[in-house]
Amino acid sequence: MFKPSLDWANEIPHSLLWTGKAWLITSVVTVLILVLLARYTAWGRQFWRVTGGYFTGRESVVVWVWLGVLLFSTLIAVRLEVLLSYFSNDLYSSLQTAFEGAGAGNTAVRDSGVGGFWTAIVTFALIAALYVSRQIIDIYLTQRFIIRWRVWLTERLTGDWLGDEAFYRGRFIDTPIDNPDQRIQLDIDAFTTCTGQGTNTPTVGTTTTLLFGGINSMVSVVAFTPILWGLSGPLTLFGITINHALFWIALVYVFATTVIAFWIGHPLIRFSFRNELTNAAFRYALVRLRDAAESVSFYRGEGAERSVLRTRFDAIIANYRRFVVRSLALLGWNQTISQIINPLPLVIQAQRLFKGQISFGDVTQSASAFNNVHDSLSFFRAVYDSFAAYRATIIRLEGLVEANQEARDLPRLEAEHSGDGSIELRDVEIRNPAGRQLLEPLSLRLEPGESLVITGPSGCGRTTLLRSIARLWPYATGTVHQPDGDGDAMFLSQVPYLPLGDLRAVLSYPDPEASISDEELVAALEDVALGHLTARLNETQDWSKTLSPGEQQRIAFARVLLHKPRVIFLDESTSALDEGNEYSLYRLIRTRLPESIVVSVTHRDTVRQHHGMHLRLLGDGRWELQPEAEPAGI
Repeated sequence: MFKPSLDWANEIPHSLLWTGKAWLITSVVTVLILVLLARYTAWGRQFWRVTGGYFTGRESVVVWVWLGVLLFSTLIAVRLEVLLSYFSNDLYSSLQTAFEGAGAGNTAVRDSGVGGFWTAIVTFALIAALYVSRQIIDIYLTQRFIIRWRVWLTERLTGDWLGDEAFYRGRFIDTPIDNPDQRIQLDIDAFTTCTGQGTNTPTVGTTTTLLFGGINSMVSVVAFTPILWGLSGPLTLFGITINHALFWIALVYVFATTVIAFWIGHPLIRFSFRNELTNAAFRYALVRLRDAAESVSFYRGEGAERSVLRTRFDAIIANYRRFVVRSLALLGWNQTISQIINPLPLVIQAQRLFKGQISFGDVTQSASAFNNVHDSLSFFRAVYDSFAAYRATIIRLEGLVEANQEARDLPRLEAEHSGDGSIELRDVEIRNPAGRQLLEPLSLRLEPGESLVITGPSGCGRTTLLRSIARLWPYATGTVHQPDGDGDAMFLSQVPYLPLGDLRAVLSYPDPEASISDEELVAALEDVALGHLTARLNETQDWSKTLSPGEQQRIAFARVLLHKPRVIFLDESTSALDEGNEYSLYRLIRTRLPESIVVSVTHRDTVRQHHGMHLRLLGDGRWELQPEAEPAGI
């Protein structure tokens, strides 16, 4: 007579109890392991440095609850796999019973087998419905978690990169990093997806990730081991009898093959990192060529650019060839040992089936349990290439965090607040990165309304002096007293920065575009002779490509009129203008902002007439400060 392998009528409460106990034990063990990894492994410490803040503090309660729900979903998946193995046992055992009953002419035995078969089919339908429902809900919850994590980490690393001018000062550290933009955009996406297989896709669920995939595998080993242990029989080899042979074969086989797989796959971490690095360098060269297309065309530099691109692309291919070879070696090893082991449980258990010791359902369930134990124990071997890729992602993000910290730790001028609106330099000395003195200790003071022009030969440190005053240059010492409120100082470079967005955003920069009325924007455009742009405030363009250099410099003067800074620094800010426009703009800011301090760096003699003091840099660190002729318009 057919007898079900489980009491299916009471299986729901039993499975819920099993899942609850498994959740409690797994939660404690997982947290303990993660703490040990974060403390005692290099990659664990790097991971925690990148994103530890997301999992600590009061706001992290939601994160841990969410992880608990995802863990519960993972354990339900394991339990459903166990139930499917019992269904398979019932299905084939009922068929065997029906066939044996029919062959023996025993109607009762045959009917019990037939009834068991249809019961198994109904059971499968219920399990399948739960399986599909769990998978859909699991993917939805996983995607919500990944998106929330990515938003947080993007905000955290973007702020870290922008904080204290680390995005600029990072170029001065000993080992500047490559492509921070890619690390923030692409690597954060791959990092929060946690699969080691690239960026997120809408089908990623818990078992696809490295963390929950590993948990699923280890819990599956625990869940299927009793089944495999109970169904495994003795095996005699060379006169030695091994009890529960299938279990021990799985254990020893996986251990040996995993050690070899780790040895084969270890270089993949380096190849994966190099793959990201070389591709980023090639992409950067392409973007740089696109941005400088006009200059390259004038120079007829296509051949030189092609050579640069070919060199960088060759580096990609050279690394990728080695990457492919090593990946194929690991893939070939994994596929080979997986195929070798597949028929083993059937071969061993078939002997016991032929002797009548077990049923056909027991054979299929033992094969299923063996494969689950084998595949679960082989999880870390199978995903080693994915882990290598994820490890490279961790290295790149931790490198960004480290570079930002090093940039913030670089020295800068001491700054003190100037309550009266003046600016004063005390013993400011400037050197180049090699340590050569660019400026001997300089002390000067400018009161509100005063102005200073800085001249000197190329390479003498004129622009570097402005960088030092802005506290960007790390090779300067001394003290600067200046107003320190937001918007109190404005630096105008030779090539103004025009952000993405409409013309309103360009004019309002660095303030939000809604902070200044359209009437003020229109008036500022007309004041700087850009009245023809007043009808284009809502137009979104790449304005750095749309406007001429002279128009861009006039946009910068319009910003000065709109923001009314107390100190204005101009670095060759009229180089693209004719002398008439230059004179008009200087007169405009001296008339509209009479209490503002104006400091200009220039090579033009025509700019000097707008300033009251003249700082001449003579080279080799020497300088000379003297009054200039009466400023124009004063």
